[in-house]
Amino acid sequence: MIPLAALQSTAEQLMAKAAIEIPEDYLAGLRRCADTEKGDLSAFVIRAMLDNYEAAKEDRRAMCGDTGCPRWYVKIGNDARIEGGPVALEATLRRATAKATLDVPLRPNRVHPLWRTDHNNNVGINAPEIEYAFHPGADWVELTTVHKGGLFGSDYRMLFPGDGIDGIRRFYLDTLIAFGKRGLACQPAIVGVGLGGSKDACMVLGKQASCLRVVGSRNPDPRIAELEDELKTLGNSIGMGAMGFMGSSMVVACHVEVGYCHTGGMPMSVHMFCLSSRRAAARLHADGRAEYRTDPAWFTDYSRRATVEWERPAEAEAAE
Repeated sequence: MIPLAALQSTAEQLMAKAAIEIPEDYLAGLRRCADTEKGDLSAFVIRAMLDNYEAAKEDRRAMCGDTGCPRWYVKIGNDARIEGGPVALEATLRRATAKATLDVPLRPNRVHPLWRTDHNNNVGINAPEIEYAFHPGADWVELTTVHKGGLFGSDYRMLFPGDGIDGIRRFYLDTLIAFGKRGLACQPAIVGVGLGGSKDACMVLGKQASCLRVVGSRNPDPRIAELEDELKTLGNSIGMGAMGFMGSSMVVACHVEVGYCHTGGMPMSVHMFCLSSRRAAARLHADGRAEYRTDPAWFTDYSRRATVEWERPAEAEAAE
């Protein structure tokens, strides 16, 4: 049984790691942007960002004054047992969020939408968000925290089958240009695209694609992987670089995730992660041991299964 004390301490450490330690996959992508950036001012900004990341890690301080809206992604193995059950797990994550807001510290960004009530700890009604996934044949629990800006960087449009790939390209470009011109995102950034599902599922898929996949990963469908490459190139061809200045490095990576949708539509969402790509993950075992990493490994063969029943891939079984 996974002890609550281990969940609490791990969750608190993840909060600090996400705010302070920028993932290496994103840093590597940003360094490539610095090497290829054509705009002088944009290149200067990227180099300053890289310097700031190193300073934040050395000083153990959050690298951005706006630490966004902390949220949790929890993947539970089918055979996992948690001390106190799922209610205790949620209470632990809320407690860890409040404690990290004070200790890291994080900026207390969460307020009531109408009364502006502020508990000064990023916890309130439906906050922080906690999303769940499950995995067969496992007895662990994986925690991922993401600190994403809560104001901008997301858009949605209901496309239709007749719009095709050209419609996807058009909305993608419209969105990135609007984000850049109006200051609605902090770039260079990882861009996530959700295609399909219902409207709410489409938005969730796009956000997960931007926040829970690492730079360099590819969708297992080769045609979707090609679309990811094309959209990245397209996004870097609009003449915008770091923080909206003229340049050629708006997109560090583009990730596309899909869900089956209504036959009459093709919903699409576009999300830009923060330029700091704040995420951290850990797997907790029954003995309380935690394995930390920056790749959430959220998308799997199981999560992308397309049939009623799921058969474990032979290569996965052979690996074990």
